[in-house]
Amino acid sequence: MTGTDHGSHDLVLTQDAAVNQEKIERLLAAEPGGTVRLPAGTYPLARGIVLGSGWTLAGAEPGDGSVTTWLTSATPDGQPIVQVLGSQVVVERLGFRPPPCSPGEHGGDRGTAITIGSYLYPAEAQWIEGIQVRQVQVERRDTRAANCIAVVGAVRDVAISDVSIAGGCTGVAVHWGAVGAGVDSIVGPSYHPHHLTISDLRVSDAFEGFYLSSVHDVEVDRVRLSDVEIGFRLLPGDNTDRFHSSAGNQVGQRIRVSDAWVSWNGPLYAVRIAGWGRSEIDHAIRVLEYRDVLVEECTLVPLPLAGSGSADPLRPRSPVVIEQAPGVVLDRIRIDSRQRG
Repeated sequence: MTGTDHGSHDLVLTQDAAVNQEKIERLLAAEPGGTVRLPAGTYPLARGIVLGSGWTLAGAEPGDGSVTTWLTSATPDGQPIVQVLGSQVVVERLGFRPPPCSPGEHGGDRGTAITIGSYLYPAEAQWIEGIQVRQVQVERRDTRAANCIAVVGAVRDVAISDVSIAGGCTGVAVHWGAVGAGVDSIVGPSYHPHHLTISDLRVSDAFEGFYLSSVHDVEVDRVRLSDVEIGFRLLPGDNTDRFHSSAGNQVGQRIRVSDAWVSWNGPLYAVRIAGWGRSEIDHAIRVLEYRDVLVEECTLVPLPLAGSGSADPLRPRSPVVIEQAPGVVLDRIRIDSRQRG
């Protein structure tokens, strides 16, 4: 399952977060890869765990279609419950209940259930690849300040499938990364996730279903985003492709979003596709040229505004907003105000 010949391990966990942490970390440090199977139940961790190359982290067999193994964490510093930093990794049949976290505007990879990759690197990074996340559930009803799953930076060949998310900021956030000490001091190169597939994604009661920021070669298919403030966004990244160093730059190319159902309750839009971004470094506005990008077969269902929210008269509520993105094709986009399911 992991592409390695290493062993399988069935761990016995307890309600002692420190003991659980020690068991998992000791095993991950002892071998160069393998399979870790966790039993059914809900188990605390003292902090997040890091998966290097060749590991599969799996829960017990699902019951009635739902996961039966849940992980929680008490980490106070925003560390993801699981951070993937190696290639050929599988995370499957697991549920996550992340602790409250408010990582801030540029902390989209912090406080998550799962983060694949990193946002900022101290030096040039190696790509990680061959990652699979499947049959995963995330519950985050305490706050909308942190994302649930993040795919960030030097990451490619990733498959995310059969994932259910309740609550949180963005269900699945896909974002570029770069070498630099901070967002206002990036020196490059930059890294843009690609060869990514997201399928059978279900997000409810969250701020946003998903976004794709400065990526290429991505397919999103069969998504249901219910009672979200925003359905999804295609974004250029605040520095667009300024720091991309490889020949034949492909950022913004070959992106497909299809078969999406979005019921949205926010004051702005269900879908935003933007080609312009403002740099945090020099504050200049740059435009990313999209090519071979298609958004098709989407049903957008406007719901009454959530809570006491009201639409901005200067920015009227609109199902779809396109901003400087002429290379994007929309096909079979349906607005249906009658649906409430």
